[in-house]
Order: sequence, then C-alpha cells, then structure tokens
Amino acid sequence: MSTTHAVTHTVPTPVHVASAHDVDGTTRRRVLELVATEGPVTAAELAAELGLTSAAVRRHLALLEDDGKIAVHDAGPAAGHARRGRPARRYVVSAGGQSELAGGYSELAAQAMRYLREAVGPDAVAAFAAQRYETVVRRYAPELTATDPQARAAQLAELLSADGYAASVRPVAGPRVPTLQLCQGHCPVQNVAEEFTELCEAEARAFSRLLGTHVQRLATIAGGAHACVTNVPLAPTTQTPSPPTPAVRVSGTQEGSR
Repeated sequence: MSTTHAVTHTVPTPVHVASAHDVDGTTRRRVLELVATEGPVTAAELAAELGLTSAAVRRHLALLEDDGKIAVHDAGPAAGHARRGRPARRYVVSAGGQSELAGGYSELAAQAMRYLREAVGPDAVAAFAAQRYETVVRRYAPELTATDPQARAAQLAELLSADGYAASVRPVAGPRVPTLQLCQGHCPVQNVAEEFTELCEAEARAFSRLLGTHVQRLATIAGGAHACVTNVPLAPTTQTPSPPTPAVRVSGTQEGSR
C-alpha cells in the first residue's frame, strides 16, 4: 500500500531592503539632529557619536553645508596660545536646517498669532505666551525631582529634548559665581518667535520658575544665534521653584501648542 505525502510550498514573504539612498537620508538627518544638539561640533566628534568614520561624516556634512542646512561656526580669535596646524571645522545648524527640523505649520501658526494681535490686541499675545508656558511649568515641574541646581538643569534639558528642543547643559567656569548654560539647539517655533518675542520671554520666565533661580537669556535662535542659550547660576539662592498658578482664561484666545 502506497502512501502519498502532500507537498507544501512556502511562498517567501517579500522583504523590504532599504536602499542606499534611504540609509544615506536617515544618516544625514541624524547628523543634522546631532549638529543641532551638540554644535558647535567637529566631524570627528560626530563620527565617535554615530560610530562612523570621519570621512563618512564629512561627506554628509559637505552635503548639508551645500544645501544650506549647516554652517561652519566662527568662534573668533582663539584664546591663549595659537595651536599649530589648521583648526578643526566646527559646525552649527543654519536657519535652513532649523526650518527643516521644525517641519511645516510655522506660517499657519504665525498667521494665527497675527490675527490674535490684530483682533484682540498685543496684550493678548503676551497672555497667550504666558498661558502656554504655564502649561509647560505644570507638565515639567513634577519631573524635576533633583535639588542640586546642576542636576535639576540636566533634568530640564532632558524634558526639553523629549519635546524636540535638542537641549543640553554645559558648565561654565565663571570668575565669581559658577554657572552653567542651558543650550537649545533647535526651536520648533523659530519662525513664529522671530516675530513674536513674547514666546522667548515667557520661556525664560518658565525656566526661572522651574529651576528656582534667576536666569539670563544670552542668545536665541529667533534672534539669529545658532542656539538658544540661557545662563543659570549654580550658587545657592533663596528662591524656590514656583508652583504652577491657576490657568487664566483670556478672552479671544485659545491654548495652542508649538
């Protein structure tokens, strides 16, 4: 008696293989994001972070520079003794790179802010900015658990980075009071903040409340700098982090998001 065995044919599942163009595009985007976060930064530093060769990173940097997404940072005359050889080129994100990282909707947001200013008045813009950052304070405050000013600033930088600000903390050796700089390499509302500086002012006040100390805004992307830089003193102060205040409704305004 013969036995017949059924033969099963397995149809292979199509597998998408990323093309070299896709891989290059993803890597280049990552390079742009790192320049925003770490800039001014060299090709060698980026290569170490990405696990790539310096030559590969330089190729991406050259293309980003040609496209107007990044620029070589001019730090001015070097302090101290001049070093031999050509100094390493340090890159920062340009206005074009900031726009690419921000995506769309910036013009729509600017139009809405202009309408608010014209229909209700300039005070409504300031009230909107204050209310928006009151929401930020309410959301961030429970996450800032550190009592040490530097650790607290580092926690704030992590929260900002999670929201797309490419933030970092950089200690600065001051002559009297030790300070650190809270740097934001990307501003999601750069194009709007260029016209409505109330957003930058409200953000600085929110940082002061969250960190429990006076802060000083040194530079903004909206003002033409390659990063938003906020000076934070590390010396103990008598000020304590301010709790969120009850939200205030403003006639003719509506809470929005960046």
